[in-house]
Amino acid sequence: QVQLVEYGGGLVQAGGSLRLSCTASGRTFSNYAMGWFRRAPAKEREFVAGIGWNGYSTDLAVSVKGRFTISRDNAKNTVYLQMNSLKPEDTAVYYCASAGTIIPTRLDREYDYWGQGTQVTVSS
Repeated sequence: QVQLVEYGGGLVQAGGSLRLSCTASGRTFSNYAMGWFRRAPAKEREFVAGIGWNGYSTDLAVSVKGRFTISRDNAKNTVYLQMNSLKPEDTAVYYCASAGTIIPTRLDREYDYWGQGTQVTVSS
């Protein structure tokens, strides 16, 4: 059984930083791309960042490029989302997901497994 567990959400002031972590179990972590999505109140879920199986290929949404970084540690079965210069519009529930591909993808239908989500709230 595949499980993804996110850590690191919380409340932060605008301009601050948070690092989200997601630890996976139940599948060979290093074989698959990983991604982060978010859902803000009353909005659709949206792609935030993706990373390929070996960590060399990454993709970031325009809205977070230059502020967020995605990385992974295959030895720890963990993917990270470093979020800097946070804005109130980054407030959302953040989800990590494991793709059925080896390269990063923005398509949520290509992700097989999802975490429960972690709340990030940015105050102004």
